[in-house]
Amino acid sequence: MASYELNAFDRRFQSISLVAAIEQITPYSLNVGFWLRDPNQFMIYPEMLSSNPRMDFLWEKTCFEIFVGVKGEDYYREINLSPSEAWQAYQFEEYRYPENTPPIAAYDIELNKLNRTHYGLNVTVDLTEFILANKLKWSDLYLGLTAVLDTTQGQHFFAMQHSGRQADFHNKRDWLHTF
Repeated sequence: MASYELNAFDRRFQSISLVAAIEQITPYSLNVGFWLRDPNQFMIYPEMLSSNPRMDFLWEKTCFEIFVGVKGEDYYREINLSPSEAWQAYQFEEYRYPENTPPIAAYDIELNKLNRTHYGLNVTVDLTEFILANKLKWSDLYLGLTAVLDTTQGQHFFAMQHSGRQADFHNKRDWLHTF
């Protein structure tokens, strides 16, 4: 298991801390946990939903994200995870392309489990179809972990690293986890 402290794009915002952990749990499944520390209770959470529906535009409110890149390739996947327990996966051929809004849904990634917890969020995703269809191994993949947090202090963007002048979760330079 690997863990990462996610950093706020606005470095002055230190009121909330966020840690994420990644673990490969089966030959094709991944478990990711997001631990949030919010002592001042600034977080604004969306209302809970049942049965983990696929929904678009989750990034407009509090949303945790997993980006799945492939070494030497332009294509990637984005997985959005809401504390409402809704989720969605998107496919991109290259940096933010195609430019559809919402992006094109990716059905080669499945959700095994998504739960809001007392500490944040826990998810298990199944990458079987994505890995097999593209003839990939875990060592071909790298991941970015990010979050959009709605707070009473405004919206804040957290990532493993912010290397650009603006918060840009699609920037592959900031996807730091490898297998």
